[in-house]
Amino acid sequence: MVSSAPIAAKRIVPLIVAVALFMENMDSTVIATSLPAIAADIGTNPLALKLAVTSYLLSLAVFIPVSGWTADRFGARTVFRSAIAVFMIGSIGCALSGSLTQFVVARIIEGVGGAMMTPVGRLILVRTVDRRELINAMVWVTLPALIGPLLGPALGGFITTYISWHWIFLINIPIGFVGIVLATIFIEDVRAERPDPFDGLGMVLAGLGIGALVFGGSVLGLDFLPLPAVMALIGGGAVATYAYVVHARRTPAPVLDLSLLAIPTMRAAVIGGFIYRSGIGAMPFLLPLLLQLGFGLTPFQSGLITLSNVVGAMGMKTAVPIILRRYGFRKALTVNALISAVLVATCATFTPGVSFAWIVGVLIVGGFFRSLQFTSLNTIAYADVEHARVSRATSLVAVAQQLSISVGVAIGALAVDLTLWAHGRSVITAADFQPAYIAIAVIAGCAFFVFAQMPQDAGAELARRTPAPVAGPTEATDQKLG
Repeated sequence: MVSSAPIAAKRIVPLIVAVALFMENMDSTVIATSLPAIAADIGTNPLALKLAVTSYLLSLAVFIPVSGWTADRFGARTVFRSAIAVFMIGSIGCALSGSLTQFVVARIIEGVGGAMMTPVGRLILVRTVDRRELINAMVWVTLPALIGPLLGPALGGFITTYISWHWIFLINIPIGFVGIVLATIFIEDVRAERPDPFDGLGMVLAGLGIGALVFGGSVLGLDFLPLPAVMALIGGGAVATYAYVVHARRTPAPVLDLSLLAIPTMRAAVIGGFIYRSGIGAMPFLLPLLLQLGFGLTPFQSGLITLSNVVGAMGMKTAVPIILRRYGFRKALTVNALISAVLVATCATFTPGVSFAWIVGVLIVGGFFRSLQFTSLNTIAYADVEHARVSRATSLVAVAQQLSISVGVAIGALAVDLTLWAHGRSVITAADFQPAYIAIAVIAGCAFFVFAQMPQDAGAELARRTPAPVAGPTEATDQKLG
């Protein structure tokens, strides 16, 4: 008879990974509403403190590419625990910061931990969870990415107003300790038998390219840097990225394996996912601005309304496996790309005088369908990746997601700026957000054409109804991917 210990471990691993990723996703957004209070406390201005936001994104972009190789070389559990520990050290540094320099350095340290946490967490799931349980596992991993950015502003405003901004970072400490202990008990230290040689030149080129593109995209339209400097960043990032592509074609084990895009399901997840997220990624940026500038709500009030998305995201937890097993990944992704795009376009109806019940209803339904899309994308990416290349796949997927988020924010900001310019005014009103929502909806909907090219039976094994036989400690290794 098989011991219940391995069964319990397999069930709790997705929850451990989800809690760690929730901590990282929450921290990356909770700071937004607290910048004025933090700036006043450490003796700087909120505009300068935006360096803390961009430095975090930059740190993420630079270190994500090396996460897969690091996990192969030192073991996924070791790297995952270390990433949590580094993130905790950065969080303590943020809470104790007394100057802008100290705060920015602490955020960079947090970014290093976060860069390792997300892709390595997914790597752990893909390597330890049976294929036919991967959909359910990915639901848990997708929820933090959806809920964190939406819950963050409201929680940050509450903590800053009623407690102290320091606790925004200190609450990560007990969560981190629990994560490290549970990871030690339940997560296997999976690693590659023969790790690839480290691609130093590729790491430099990928870091420069992705870092410049993410940083430039994040500040585009925010009046943070002069436009020529921003365009120079984006142009330099594009050149470095092209140089990396040339380098990767000549390197047997590049830090980001672009040859994975030859796999139809991976190509759909990366390219189609990039297009979809480039549109949808503007939502967490546009919605709070619309509610605060267009409706005159406080940051805390707008944060509470954005929680409607969370209700929809939570509602999809049990529905996603049923939908994917009934209709398959190809049909779910193609049809849902259009449905969720229409729901994003519906946000253009959010004008003063409209019922808040309508706003909340649209956000709840939209949150459900966006959650379905994200979970499907995160799962199908690994459907046909052989075991030896899973670590490379997680790095590639994470980089594409990070870039798409940056592009989404840039598109949202640019759309609002262009609308203001067209109307010949400088004060933002609710009407200025309508073209932005239409624009990002069209972009997200264009992912339909990429998903439609997927094989009809894409991800069939992942969506199979028949449960996999329970594996004991010895058999589990043979039933992992590959």
